[in-house]
Amino acid sequence: MALTAKQIAIVKSTAPVVKEHGQTITRLFYKDMLAAHPELKNYFSLRNQQIGAQQAALADAVFAYATHIDDLPRLGAAVERIAQKHASLFIKPEQYPIVGKFLIGAFAKVLGGALTPEIKDAWVAAYGQLADVFIQREKQLYDAAGPDWQSWRRFTIVKKELEAEDVMSYYLEPVDKRPLPKFMPGQYVTLQCRISVKREETVDNASTEDLAAGKVPGLISNMLHRKYNVGDEVELSPPRGEFFFNAATASPSTPIVLLSAGVGATPLVSIVDSILQSPDPSRPLSWVHAAHHSGTVCFWKHIREAAAQHANLKPVLFVSTVRDGDKQGEYVEGRLSLDKLDSNETLHLADSSAEYFICGPEEWMIQTRQWLVDNGVALGRVHLELFRTGDV
Repeated sequence: MALTAKQIAIVKSTAPVVKEHGQTITRLFYKDMLAAHPELKNYFSLRNQQIGAQQAALADAVFAYATHIDDLPRLGAAVERIAQKHASLFIKPEQYPIVGKFLIGAFAKVLGGALTPEIKDAWVAAYGQLADVFIQREKQLYDAAGPDWQSWRRFTIVKKELEAEDVMSYYLEPVDKRPLPKFMPGQYVTLQCRISVKREETVDNASTEDLAAGKVPGLISNMLHRKYNVGDEVELSPPRGEFFFNAATASPSTPIVLLSAGVGATPLVSIVDSILQSPDPSRPLSWVHAAHHSGTVCFWKHIREAAAQHANLKPVLFVSTVRDGDKQGEYVEGRLSLDKLDSNETLHLADSSAEYFICGPEEWMIQTRQWLVDNGVALGRVHLELFRTGDV
């Protein structure tokens, strides 16, 4: 049921209150909901709960919704990103009323008498509207996955390959031997291990179903590296995510510029491979990557070999520390600086059709995007991979 004009005005008017008390509300929301429904804990990052990142991100999301409730198309990108993540976790329609109950309950506990019946009713309606948007979009995603992948699907690890000091690739095959769907280059899968904790990992090759798991301060990645070997089984959700390159919508002459740092290379190698394996692999293609040192660079040997065969691929590597044995000419010493790069040959700033894909630490991605915008790139041509907390 659509909100009335009065309800929209009420919710929008409460945005400053949400901004002021948002994290208090979301901390209480998670505490109460997970105490009453411990089965929902598996949908959230334990570490992000502990450090408060989940609560802070959700508070920001609620504030954004209140601020733009009269202009919902402005939230379209965020809604799509969240819906994709929800679908990767198999969120069910019947879970939305649980979230709504405890979110509004947290509003009531924190705001007390300031949450009048009229304001409460407006927020109940606003939450219901948003829940309906997610439920409808997620149904579309579930339907698109096909009948063979409507729940967690078992896969066997058939190969492990060390890509860099902190990055391992896992090659997987479905236990049921049924065909796998095509995916868009850059998408991720969500992986579930026996401890029932989920984590997004990138599908990094369009022809072999493998994933790269960085050894980060998280339970799943560390467990994968230490305890999971060839022959062991894991469970996956279908490929998801709105961060991808779509050759069908890009002109063959459109330059593609890939910018990554650390393990952020994993979604981008899939994009490179898909372009070079396409019927028209000659589009201008640049990849600029930043790493601590050469030992932490994943997939770079593969990229250099591809560049030797495809003159249109221009790779540039920045390393903060040069090691013995590193060959001059194969890297740029220092932190990644776009100012050091050729604005046309590498970054294609003068081409108004060029598209940019950025993946790495969140703050670095936002700064890189801003640099591009400040140098004349339209915001709509810059794509970021944000594995953000607070999305569920």
